[in-house]
Amino acid sequence: MSITTIEGALRADNARFCLVVARWNSFVVESLEKGAIDALLRHGASESDLTIVRVPGAFEMPVAIERLATQGGYDAIIALGAVIRGGTPHFDYVAGECVKGMAQVSLKHGLPVAFGVLTVDTIEQAIERAGTKAGNKGAEAAMSALEMVNLLRQID
Repeated sequence: MSITTIEGALRADNARFCLVVARWNSFVVESLEKGAIDALLRHGASESDLTIVRVPGAFEMPVAIERLATQGGYDAIIALGAVIRGGTPHFDYVAGECVKGMAQVSLKHGLPVAFGVLTVDTIEQAIERAGTKAGNKGAEAAMSALEMVNLLRQID
């Protein structure tokens, strides 16, 4: 008897992706967006397979993602943004509701929603995660989306 293993490949074979990109903290988010696009293109996506939807901030992402998922046409959605902790509880509310909303959409629609939203304490941490010391979390989210699209295709 052998164990069956199912895993998704890192290929963009005939897959369409929507990047939902927050405008807040754009100095960081632009790097996440570039990293995600580069990763998708390097793994076989074409520019015509990609759509970018811009939202004001992370809190607004779930409603946009819900609408996109309802309309269909995408194999995965990649959320990109940055929530940086300040001196008030605002960070906790925004980050928590953003994650919760995206997870609900993903489960409701059976659609991969890759989480490329930085939730960090400092601007320095955000910059590190957008392409310097800690890699590019936008590219990592894109790779996660690629893998999940192919994994779900294998399961189906």
